[in-house]
Amino acid sequence: MVETAETVRVEDRPLKIADREFRSRLILGTGKWRSHEEMLAAFEAAECEMITVALRRINFDDPQSRSILEVIDWSKYQILPNTAGCRTAEEAIRVARLARAMGLSNWIKLEVIPDPKYLLPDPIGTFEAARVLVREGFVVLPYINADPVLAKRLEEIGCATVMPLGSPIGSGQGLPDFRGIQIIIEQANVPVIVDAGIGAPSDAALAMELGADACLINTAIAQAGDPVRMARAMRLAIEAGRLCYLAGRIPKKPYAAASSPLEGIVGRS
Repeated sequence: MVETAETVRVEDRPLKIADREFRSRLILGTGKWRSHEEMLAAFEAAECEMITVALRRINFDDPQSRSILEVIDWSKYQILPNTAGCRTAEEAIRVARLARAMGLSNWIKLEVIPDPKYLLPDPIGTFEAARVLVREGFVVLPYINADPVLAKRLEEIGCATVMPLGSPIGSGQGLPDFRGIQIIIEQANVPVIVDAGIGAPSDAALAMELGADACLINTAIAQAGDPVRMARAMRLAIEAGRLCYLAGRIPKKPYAAASSPLEGIVGRS
């Protein structure tokens, strides 16, 4: 909607992944929570609509472990199984097939992570697994390094999103070098979801200001002193960052620019 020749108002649209639309642009995980009650309260405060669950970390012989799937209201949230803990493409493919066979979802957050120290995703294994799963009809949301070339290749083979990391999982480092994410956003024709490394609401706001479509956050909320308050803070930060992106921030300049005009000031000639 054009207001003047210089001012254009951009109307926002819901986040669309595959054939589903979401009002919320905040996705939460189910790991590292101190209790189910705290987790569910944080979900409410975040007003999220999608929850990711690490299927491989559920021990189906242990009621306490299994109950993570039993305490979540499946009618309220899109359940997104993930392949966390899988070190090879073959393992990830097997877990995705298991999730679908169990009736959880044909959506899968694809993680292939062979390195136990830095937990950085394997680009080759991720691509190989994604290609197989897309062919089998899965809605694939791949977790990747901030690699624009890989992101484009995954989009081209049919992935529903790309999910570049801001920094290593659980590190809380934020987005120390976001140029790769900027390029991914610039080139992508699918939603870009920043996943991993967000430690504070300011990190989430920055991701959204860059033009990311959503953020996936777990540790920063689950391990906060007050997870419910932090969930609300992250929600508000994401909303603010999205509004900033839509509004269009002023360009950065290497010099000052007075906010008040100098013309007409008394005493100036």
